[in-house]
Amino acid sequence: MRKADLIARISEKTGVPKVDVLVSLESFFKEVKDSLSDGENVYIRGFGSFITKKRAKKIGRNIKKNVAIEIPEHHIPAFKPAKVFVEKVKRSSALKISTEG
Repeated sequence: MRKADLIARISEKTGVPKVDVLVSLESFFKEVKDSLSDGENVYIRGFGSFITKKRAKKIGRNIKKNVAIEIPEHHIPAFKPAKVFVEKVKRSSALKISTEG
């Protein structure tokens, strides 16, 4: 499912115009990005958490030059689904059918 499909589905189910759904969704994405870049995690009960994970400093290798390089410590965004969300996906019969074929 792409973003356009998600917007169309939400619009159909709620009766809200697609433009308004798009604005709301884009605002949500912007707030999550801004919160994570400010070091603040976003917790949504029953859905999951948008968090930042710390990656330690490590030594990598530039394959073309065959030189070791130091990759500095950095943070990356991550999503941790809620238990309710994980259980629903595990029990999903539609997912089992599509993976068997």
